[in-house]
Amino acid sequence: MGTYQTFVTQLFKYYFISSIISVIGVGGVLFATTLQLERGDIPVLLRIVILSFFIMLVVEWLIYRRDRKPIQQAFNTPVPSKEQLRTAYEQAHRFPMLTGLRVMGPHLFGLSIPALLLTWQAIRKGQLSFSYDYLFYALLCAGLISAMHAMIEYFKTSQAVEPVLLRLQQLSLELYQEKLSFHGKVLVSIRTKFQLSALLIGAFPLLLFSVATQFRLSQNPSLPMEQFISWSLIVLAIGICLSMYGAWLLYTTIMTPLARLTKTMNEVEQGKFDVRLGEVYSDEFATVTEGFNHMVEGLEQREVMNRKMNESFFSTLAAALDARDAYTAGHSERVARYAVEIGRKAGFSAKKIALIKKTGLLHDIGKIAIPDAVLLKEGRLTDEEFTIIKEHPVRGEEILKQIQPPELMADYLPGVRSHHERMDGRGYPDQLSGKEIPVIGRILAVADAYDAMTSDRPYRKGMDVEKAITILEAGKGTQWDELYVDYFIEWLREQEQLKEKSREAGQPAKHEESALSVK
Repeated sequence: MGTYQTFVTQLFKYYFISSIISVIGVGGVLFATTLQLERGDIPVLLRIVILSFFIMLVVEWLIYRRDRKPIQQAFNTPVPSKEQLRTAYEQAHRFPMLTGLRVMGPHLFGLSIPALLLTWQAIRKGQLSFSYDYLFYALLCAGLISAMHAMIEYFKTSQAVEPVLLRLQQLSLELYQEKLSFHGKVLVSIRTKFQLSALLIGAFPLLLFSVATQFRLSQNPSLPMEQFISWSLIVLAIGICLSMYGAWLLYTTIMTPLARLTKTMNEVEQGKFDVRLGEVYSDEFATVTEGFNHMVEGLEQREVMNRKMNESFFSTLAAALDARDAYTAGHSERVARYAVEIGRKAGFSAKKIALIKKTGLLHDIGKIAIPDAVLLKEGRLTDEEFTIIKEHPVRGEEILKQIQPPELMADYLPGVRSHHERMDGRGYPDQLSGKEIPVIGRILAVADAYDAMTSDRPYRKGMDVEKAITILEAGKGTQWDELYVDYFIEWLREQEQLKEKSREAGQPAKHEESALSVK
């Protein structure tokens, strides 16, 4: 069932239920217990009620069709225009208020006026046994019951129309990339809702009881006290129950938006900046919703900018390091790429893979503190020089710790410090072994070693892929984590197969998507 069909179904359901409660339940019970009818009065009254009810339905149906027409057209048109969508959106916002007015207008007068005229005529012709005073009391009770009915219909229609408003907004975005909004416009203020509802909820039982009591006593001034008390309790119970139901609906209209606002605020607090409150309100919550959504949009834009700056920061640091040595240019990016592919094979989350990527970009940042005479030396290093080089993981950790606030870099420190540790405990700087080595450190150790083996150096040419794989396999469990070596070799084999298929097809090999695109 579509959004519009569901909306119409709910309207009829709410209308039927509220009519049963307020008109048939309250009115029927009230008059059945209040009127003292003779046997001949019942058929006459039934004819009057049925005919009046039919007139009410015809008049109210015509007004309802007019009110729903803009909404119906928007949903029944295969590709509604922008103007149709906007008109339907505005009409949907007004629909709860129009429903309340319809109940107080054609619903009330379409029933009461024909009923009063027909009853007056029946009394004048002697077809009914009670006096003309009945007409006055009946009109007062009908007005009270219709007011309560209108309040119930207003609140229930406000709930039913929300999916319609959201669907119209969605259609406008899908078809025209335009956002439908009431821009915080208030049609019915919360103050007005509270004042009218509180007045009706508080006064309804008292007024209903007063009118019914006056009418009952006018019919039978000598009514025994026991009967009067029993009858009074029934009338009061009816009025109080209906008032309590109205109070619950009023409470719901306030608490539902507050609950949604609280839930969405909690999501924003958790870093979910793509959430929005639905613009489905026509009171002051419309202003709150628009302001909240503008705030979240601003936070989302700032988050995007911060993320881009963050990405740029890591890449710039890696590029600054690589720029010192032409022979290792691109090393940090390649290590980050390889490490990310290992993380993907391991089934890590997107958040964990992003952490691996950034740590890979920063893993050698400590080499900035290594003197050029050592870092850029052409030829093999002496033991003393190699000792200096081995300081770069600690130096890298120290450099990153200087960045404020401290928690900004905290997640990257373990991988930076431990990427030269070995599974057998013979690595540096802390001689960690096995599972003592942080996961990212173990992954980076594999990626770093492979790139070092396959990259050209001043004093040697880089190895081919197969030889590097042979060395990685030989070092499983001693130098490198066996699991991550297997994942990496599996990925390397897949890349070779893709290149082979491309060559067989006579097509240039497609470059593997850079792992540095990970968010």
